Amino acid sequence: MGRGADKVADEYTKRSYKRFEEEDDDEDYGGTPSSNDAGYYRNDSRANDDEGHSDSTEGHDEDDEIYEGEYQGIPRADSGKAERRKDQDELAQQYETILQECGHGKFQWTLYFVLGLALMADGVEIFVVGFVLPSAEKDMCLSEPNKGMLGLIVYLGMMVGAFVWGGLADRIGRRQTLLISLSINSVFAFFSSFVQGYVSFLFCRLASGVGIGGSIPIVFSYYSEFLAQEKRGEHLSWLCMFWMIGGIYASAMAWAIIPHYGWSFQMGSAYQFHSWRVFVLVCALPSVAAISALTTMPESPRFYLENGKHDEAWMILKQVHDTNMRAKGYPERVFSVSHTILCVSAVCLHTVRLSAVQLVDAVFSPEYRRTTYMMMAVWFSMSFSYYGLTVWFPDMIKYLQKQEYASRTKFFAKEKVEHVTFNFTLENQVHRQGEYFNDKFMNLKMRSMVFEDSLFEECYFEDITSSNTFFKNCTFIATLFYNTDLFKYRLVNSKLINSTFLHNKEGCLLSDVSDENNAYMVYFVSFLGTLAVLPGNIVSALLMDKIGRLRMLAGSSVISCVSCFFLSFGNSESAMIALLCLFGGISIASWNALDVLTVELYPSDKRTTAFGFLNALCKLAAVLGISIFTSFVGITKAVPILFASGALAAGSFLALKLPETRGQVLK
Repeated sequence: MGRGADKVADEYTKRSYKRFEEEDDDEDYGGTPSSNDAGYYRNDSRANDDEGHSDSTEGHDEDDEIYEGEYQGIPRADSGKAERRKDQDELAQQYETILQECGHGKFQWTLYFVLGLALMADGVEIFVVGFVLPSAEKDMCLSEPNKGMLGLIVYLGMMVGAFVWGGLADRIGRRQTLLISLSINSVFAFFSSFVQGYVSFLFCRLASGVGIGGSIPIVFSYYSEFLAQEKRGEHLSWLCMFWMIGGIYASAMAWAIIPHYGWSFQMGSAYQFHSWRVFVLVCALPSVAAISALTTMPESPRFYLENGKHDEAWMILKQVHDTNMRAKGYPERVFSVSHTILCVSAVCLHTVRLSAVQLVDAVFSPEYRRTTYMMMAVWFSMSFSYYGLTVWFPDMIKYLQKQEYASRTKFFAKEKVEHVTFNFTLENQVHRQGEYFNDKFMNLKMRSMVFEDSLFEECYFEDITSSNTFFKNCTFIATLFYNTDLFKYRLVNSKLINSTFLHNKEGCLLSDVSDENNAYMVYFVSFLGTLAVLPGNIVSALLMDKIGRLRMLAGSSVISCVSCFFLSFGNSESAMIALLCLFGGISIASWNALDVLTVELYPSDKRTTAFGFLNALCKLAAVLGISIFTSFVGITKAVPILFASGALAAGSFLALKLPETRGQVLK
């Protein structure tokens, strides 16, 4: 029975490669005669000796070379362009047949986890700055504009990185470019944990974002070139799970590390290393792990074929085949593809290496111009709405928290207090027209305290730590401030008569309530929001190859658009959290479909360039969405909801105009 199965497999393989055997007189493929049919298989030693190490361009007429202008949209004068496209389509099918012979098994799953670590590092990068800002602002005395810039700088870095690394991966290889980009991310993420100043921290996070910006375009392109057609949509969707895992990892580490203020040390007042810096250091670990694991994996054989390196491609495909066969219990199964097959493939697929600018121009060539414009619109609309809403949600939650906190404010008017010592926390109070004589405020915290039109005479303030505390139109007579952070800019339009400040505390003016419970809530909300995408990931992976990419993309976008209207009913913290989880769980299917579609719409020599360009546009849309949506926090919900719904509706409509790629081989 085993011999019979092998015989059937051999006959199937011969039929699959029959196209090459019939090219008797075609000089484009080296003039291989039909009598050497057996030479396409490894058991013909003469064919291997004669053909296996031939140069990729041997026997190839210079007139038939793919010239550079063809990738810039300049039509060729002769009539060979259509024939060459036919040859390329046939060879793409041939590569698909080879991948099917290699099978799907241990090798692909190993690569899945390796590339998953790189995608996980991208997910972590999105959350790092948001989690450390409440703590970092104390160390760096960050103003509101500085905090806003620090939040956006990651997206700007990732925008640059996606464009640069995407183009470079089509020139020097997927694996090598990914190693470089992850190394840059790791190095600058490490440095950002130790630098002290705002400018240096900002630069390190920018450079770290530039590095990690290459992960998404390269990872999906790299992995797709090892997947057969019937597995591609499903397994690229499973790969998206690691972005979710990255968000969960960042949330859990922030929850476990940042509130532990004891995990710190300092060297005088010049150098401080607090717990949030430990968190930044831990967030670099997925990138470091991805680098270590990636060194054990090979380059994409499809990239080698595009560059005429058929020997290297054959070795990698044989490695894939042998690894999978051994894992399945068939170590004796022979890889039937010879060097000759890949030599012929490399001759036809070999193209001129283009510069980054030429590669971008190629993406806008007449053949791909309409597709690229449509994809740009879909990517922009998806990113504008998704990132805008996901950042708007937490800000709305904070706004609702502040409103709820303000509703519990206690008001005191015209009180007279004499010879009293305050040595307990004063919080969320407003005192108006009060008189305080010979009172002591010692060893206490003032949180959200406001004194208006009040008189302090012969009072004593010692060892005071405050946040969001102000004295407005107050008068201080013969009052001493010792070791406090009640700096003069907290005294708004106030008078100081014979009053003194001694040994002021060094620090920053903090306008927000600093509270561990609030910190835990931020981490918990992010954790829930990230975990909520799990059902959407599973559904999209199981249905991607069954219903198609376009139906998945358009359907998920429509449902996400409808879910936006429920935001109007979110008037409490718990309701907003639930709506955040709902929106994230629905919209993730759109992103998965968009990633798969982008990989399959462009040919191998332009794939990461196109993906990187579209991903860079995605980050630009994210910056615009975040800036616009957050400007309406506390003003109105209608405008962000209208913008998000309109963008999602437009994206779902445009998605239906794209070509369906389900069931097609990689170009």
